[in-house]
Amino acid sequence: MSQAHTLQRIEPVSFDGFERDFAEFADRLGDSFARYGFAVISDHGLPQARIDAALAAGKEFFALPEAEKLKYKLPVGGQRGYTPFGVETAKGETNYDLKEFWHVGRELPPGHRYRSHMADNVWPDADVPDFHETVGWLYGALDAMGLRLLEAIAAYLGLERHVFDPTVDFGNSILRLLHYPPVPVDGPHIRAAAHEDINVITLLLGAEEAGLEVLDRDGRWLPINPPPGSLVCNIGDMLQRLTNHRLPSTTHRVVNPAPERRGVPRYSTPFFLHFNSDYEIRTLPSCVDLAHPDRYPTSITADEFLQERLREIKLA
Repeated sequence: MSQAHTLQRIEPVSFDGFERDFAEFADRLGDSFARYGFAVISDHGLPQARIDAALAAGKEFFALPEAEKLKYKLPVGGQRGYTPFGVETAKGETNYDLKEFWHVGRELPPGHRYRSHMADNVWPDADVPDFHETVGWLYGALDAMGLRLLEAIAAYLGLERHVFDPTVDFGNSILRLLHYPPVPVDGPHIRAAAHEDINVITLLLGAEEAGLEVLDRDGRWLPINPPPGSLVCNIGDMLQRLTNHRLPSTTHRVVNPAPERRGVPRYSTPFFLHFNSDYEIRTLPSCVDLAHPDRYPTSITADEFLQERLREIKLA
C-alpha cells in the first residue's frame, strides 16, 4: 500500500496567464518547479476532442493481438515504434515495470545530420487507420506547448525569453503512449518504479486513472491528482543539470491501484522534450555562486547523456 499523503497539493497554474500576464505566469510556474519539480497547468487550450482521438488510437493499438503489435518493434533500441512488456526497468531495479508503450519521435528532413542516430517513425496504420493522423497531431501540439513553457522557464531563470528555442528545435523528443494493464492482486511489481526523467521537461496528458506520485522533500509520497483537462509538467535530469539543481528533477512513480480498481487499465501520454543531440549541457553561470558551487564542472552533450541513461534502463 502506498504511503502517500494528501496534506499538500500542487496548485494548478492557468495557462491563460501566458498571454495575460507572462511575468506572473512565469513566476508561478517556476516557483512550482523549484518547490516540487512538478507543475499542474490548467486551461492549456489543446482541443480535448483531438486529445481523446489520439488516446483512442493508442488504446486501439494496444488491444491488438501481441503478434500484431510485435510487427512494429524495431530491432534495436526503444526510441521508435512498439516496446512490449518486460523491457523497461527503472535504474537500480530488478523487476521490470508493468507497461507496454509506443514511441513517436521527431520527423527529420532528408539529409539532416541527426539521421545517424534518430530513426524514422513507424506507423501502425494498416492496423489502426487513424493512428498516424491523430497521434502525429498530438506530438506536434505537445512539442509546441513545451517550447512555450520553456519560454516561461527561461524568464524565471532570468534569461532571454527565447534562449531555448534553437536548443530544442531538432531535439530527439519522444511522445510515449503508455498502457498499464490490470494488476494482479499478488503481483510483485508496481506499474512504474521510482525514477527521474532523463530529458529537459516532460508534459503529461491523459492519465485517467490515479497512481502518479512525487517524492516530496520530507521523504513522503505526494499523489498528483490533477483536475480533468489539465497538463502535468515536470523537470527532467537534463534541465536539473543545466540549472545546477535550482530546478529539481524529482523522483516519481506510478503505484498500483486500490483493490477495487485493480481490474482497470491505465493509459497516459507523456511527451519527453529533449535538447538537440549536439547541444552541450553546461551549467548556467547564473545558477552558480558561493552557496551553490557547480555540481557539473564537466559538460556533456545531450545525446551522450541520453544514451548513457537509456543503457541504464534497458532501452539501448
